[in-house]
Amino acid sequence: MAYNVYFSVLFLLLLLISFYSECTCSASIVKFLPGFDGPLPFELETGYIGVGEEEEVQLFYYFIKSERNPEEDPLLLWLSGGPGCSSISGLLYENGPMTVKHEVYNGTLPSLVSATYSWTKISSIIYLDQPVGTGFSYSRTQLVNKASDTGEVKRIHEFLHKWLGKHQEFLSNPFYAGGDSYSGLIIPALVQEISKGNYICCKPPINLKGYVLGNPVTEYEIEQNHRIPYAHGMALISDELYESMKRICKGEYINVDPRNAECLKLVEEYQKCIGRINLPLIITPLCEKTSPDCYEYRYFLTAYWANDERVQKSLFVKKGSIGEWVRCYLDIPYTRDIKSSVPYHMNNSIDGYPSLIYSGDHDMVVPFLGTQAWIRSLNYSLIDDWRPWMIGDQIAGYTRTYANKMTLATIKGGGHTAEYKPEESYIMFQRWISGQPL
Repeated sequence: MAYNVYFSVLFLLLLLISFYSECTCSASIVKFLPGFDGPLPFELETGYIGVGEEEEVQLFYYFIKSERNPEEDPLLLWLSGGPGCSSISGLLYENGPMTVKHEVYNGTLPSLVSATYSWTKISSIIYLDQPVGTGFSYSRTQLVNKASDTGEVKRIHEFLHKWLGKHQEFLSNPFYAGGDSYSGLIIPALVQEISKGNYICCKPPINLKGYVLGNPVTEYEIEQNHRIPYAHGMALISDELYESMKRICKGEYINVDPRNAECLKLVEEYQKCIGRINLPLIITPLCEKTSPDCYEYRYFLTAYWANDERVQKSLFVKKGSIGEWVRCYLDIPYTRDIKSSVPYHMNNSIDGYPSLIYSGDHDMVVPFLGTQAWIRSLNYSLIDDWRPWMIGDQIAGYTRTYANKMTLATIKGGGHTAEYKPEESYIMFQRWISGQPL
């Protein structure tokens, strides 16, 4: 009997040793980064968390501790859009503590500089490369199934539990999920998944407190159809063309009945008018990203930086795990199986989770008119009606608050992501996450 017990215990120990030796979850502290002068003035950790039955999918993340009080400050998960855009977009352009210096590429490594309006001043942030194939995330085996919206929700949920298991000091911190653009389809479903998991399956519970979304894709047809009234309001198309489109297309400009030749002709006229508009920020010129005069030239520089062998070594990227790093891998194999995130917003509000939905008002990719339309469809009563929100004596945008704890905010002069108006975006986030009115 004792003999059998001995071997049973020995077998269990061997299993545990095997598990921990094969677990590919890894984390490393980054003190210096090529291109940044001196030691990093914030705490950066990078690593992989394996998800899936055999941890075949290795999700890469950047984690930056709050610069204020990491023991108590909120913990924010930040996703970039795409699908297929690296979370380095959030870290280097939108709300991270450093950015790429806008200077003409001369063959040397692009420079990084500190950013003034980092959200890490008041919260810790996990920037996650997802789905697999995005940024530095990779798979150890050939995947049978393509990534999908609903599949990503489950993978990110698993990632969070494993990450918190390795960072238990953050279990009690208020947790928020956030992102922009395409993550507007993922984050609301993830919030619902976390909320259900806290009650049904997954211990310890994630201390979920709410979510924040910028110019979120929510329901493709709503956003696409609202580009036309947006274009009219911004004087990109004439009154006559707009009135004709309304009358003949009847508000349906995307899936036009092929028999409606008159509508198709009007849509063609519309496309001629907006064909040279830079949709993410309509007040900037449309130009090649390799032009130093272009706002998005930093994206071009980032590709040189992230593909540098010294940079990848400093970030502890597994050598040979990916080919060329690209900021947005838009041809990523992916199934878009969440057609609308409106039902998830509804369920989350019923469960009492506050949300901040903000829109740069000069974005035509996901125009604020479309965002307002799906929020109206929720039929929630108003707590605080439309009013300007201020920074000092200047209007930074407009806001209204709903009975379901949803706050809508516009950012005046803002574009598709927070990067275009960093000060306004930071102050808006700081007020909301602190429970203050905008």
